[in-house]
Amino acid sequence: MSLARIFALLASLLCTGLSHAEAQQDGWHYDKQAIMGTEVHLQFWYENGATAETITNAVMEEFRRIDAALSPYKENSELSRVNRQAGQGPVDISQELASILDKSLWYSKKTQGAFDITYATLGSLYDFRKGEKADRETTQELLPSVNYRHISLDRESRKLAFLDKRTKIDLGGIAKGYAVDRAVAILQQYGVQNASVSAGGDARLLGDKRGKPWLIGIRHPRDRSKNAAVIPLENTAISTSGDYERFFIDSDDHRVHHIFNPATGKPAETDSSGNASDSNKLISVSVIGPQGFDTDPLSTSVFVLGKQKGMALIEGLPQFEAIVIDANHRMFFTSGLQQ
Repeated sequence: MSLARIFALLASLLCTGLSHAEAQQDGWHYDKQAIMGTEVHLQFWYENGATAETITNAVMEEFRRIDAALSPYKENSELSRVNRQAGQGPVDISQELASILDKSLWYSKKTQGAFDITYATLGSLYDFRKGEKADRETTQELLPSVNYRHISLDRESRKLAFLDKRTKIDLGGIAKGYAVDRAVAILQQYGVQNASVSAGGDARLLGDKRGKPWLIGIRHPRDRSKNAAVIPLENTAISTSGDYERFFIDSDDHRVHHIFNPATGKPAETDSSGNASDSNKLISVSVIGPQGFDTDPLSTSVFVLGKQKGMALIEGLPQFEAIVIDANHRMFFTSGLQQ
């Protein structure tokens, strides 16, 4: 679908859209809560208001449970325990964490290391609120410890070890996508057929919006008040990664953001071959596919790989599409969306 047709459809749909109050009266239910370091948004249609409240509580509790288990900032989380102990030898992990690690390692191999949860070895030294980053000497010293091959995972026995004792992991590139999938699974258990769940840049759509597609905005990377595009979607997932989500400007007037290139141990600026041209460098990546458990790591992977290799990756994966914006603010679509 061309961008012109997308915006034409958007205009038509907005003219016939329901107001918030009208939607509530017609069985739509909304909630927004601060969980997993972002805002979790829930919207779904359900006739029974009392049961809808139960559904809302169940979904939000699942987000809180996942955050408690996988947050690197919570001392008692399973992830924090792993980071403290796995460098000393094998540790027992939950089936859930084993599944997430297995998926992460699959994407590490598929992308030849562009997606790598061990980026946290250096990434954990960055404080985006305070504008602090690892210095050059520390980066060079710890860079050999940033390598997914240091992760030794035994799925059968659910044992995990880090072969380099300095290695740390962070699931920020996959956990929210996993969480929105879990939320949709809960909604389906209650018989919900039309819903939208989002957590930061990750969204999962269940069905359509009662006869209309969901309209998902892709934020303009340099203007918070604008969308670069609005895409009509249904029954799918979409994840967006951009250099505008968490960043600071350093003393050299350089944008330091949270998406790391494992090859350099620093925020991604070039593709894996070192090409720094603005036509290949990306500032926003959105990936569309069946579930957030895949679109989340894929959006990160494409960002790190750059436009040429990143788009080639998506073109080779059935059921996935991508929309990218390069450093020149030009937008590109994979072939399935161009049709």
